[in-house]
Amino acid sequence: MRSHVWMAIGLAAGLALGLVAAATQHPLLLALTGTWLRPVGTLFLNLLSMVVIPLVAAALFTGVAGLGNIRKVGRLGLRTLGFFWGTTLAAILIGFVVAAMLLPLAPIAAEQRTALRAMALADSSFQRHAAEQAPSGARFIVDLVPANPLRAAVDGNLLPLIVFITIFAVAAAALPDDKRLVLTQLADVATQALIRIVRWVLLVAPVGIFALVAGAVAQFGWSLVKAMAVYVLAVIVGLAIFIAGVYLPAIALIVRVRLGRFLRASFPSMLMGFSTTSSLATLPTMLDAAANDLKISRVVSSFVLPLGATVNRAGSALFQAVALLFVAQLYGVSFGFAEMFQAGAAVFLASLTVASIPYGSIVSLTPAFASAGLPLSGLTLLIGLDRIPDMFRTMTNVTGHLTAAAVVAAAEGEKLE
Repeated sequence: MRSHVWMAIGLAAGLALGLVAAATQHPLLLALTGTWLRPVGTLFLNLLSMVVIPLVAAALFTGVAGLGNIRKVGRLGLRTLGFFWGTTLAAILIGFVVAAMLLPLAPIAAEQRTALRAMALADSSFQRHAAEQAPSGARFIVDLVPANPLRAAVDGNLLPLIVFITIFAVAAAALPDDKRLVLTQLADVATQALIRIVRWVLLVAPVGIFALVAGAVAQFGWSLVKAMAVYVLAVIVGLAIFIAGVYLPAIALIVRVRLGRFLRASFPSMLMGFSTTSSLATLPTMLDAAANDLKISRVVSSFVLPLGATVNRAGSALFQAVALLFVAQLYGVSFGFAEMFQAGAAVFLASLTVASIPYGSIVSLTPAFASAGLPLSGLTLLIGLDRIPDMFRTMTNVTGHLTAAAVVAAAEGEKLE
């Protein structure tokens, strides 16, 4: 069976065991879920966090440096990246608003939050140390530029590390091609090796999910299950609002193409992204739709669509914003305006590091969790539930790729009839 099926089985088994333990309060079941399974879950979390820092560094460098000299990319590249980043910021804002409105529908009691935080403190992860050093207010902006990038990595403070890698990658992109390729090829090989490690870790994910979910549900019962269901609903509603409120108006107002025609042309690619949960796997379908249905020139489509499949993750950013507030609600972390701004910046930067692998959006959330002081154990619940949000966010990403191609083509003076 596929990995997501095994993870669903692990999640279901953990939910069942936890609910039985919560309902019966049997000492043996409580000991099993609360003590005996905890080392298994902690081991899984350690395996996952082990590869986060090198994977984020290698994937981000490969994506940015692989663009080549930014000056040579020119107007086409600036318009494309501007659209990607602008819609990503809009997605994060929509994600926060939808999460703030819907997540309170399934509240967690204060005593349950206290117990959940106590469980998280028992886990071994670099998140605890990062939370102790998390900056606030204006210091957050200053600390984005690290005095010592290696120290930031050791401390688990990944946002400054991401800023340094981005600056380094932009500098590498400006090098002559022969020198730049040496670095990008090395980073690409490192990324592929780390992705293989992630796939190995995901082989034991069903067991880790079972262990961690069983312990949490045994303590919180149906209240946690309801919160998880509302979280999935919030992601789907947010993505629907984002497509209807950002992408479709861009098609109608900027491209000036009938929405029915655009949706008919995009539907096969959207369906492919929904079923495969991979933008890269959908790339041939998108290229065909752009050329034959939307009549976008090869110059634009062959640049925008591959670039979008690599770096455009607006749907993932919206999902990450909702996920961040969901886990914050579980652990009772309050978010004011300053904290929301800091979390939004973290999600924006994290969305740039999403690797094209299953559950890549979950793994890349680690820097945002560190910035917000959230424990890594919160990711386990997200992984167990991720197949359904993954289908919807990938479909949203694919819609964004085709929308970007159409918008850039219109900006370049092409008439899409």
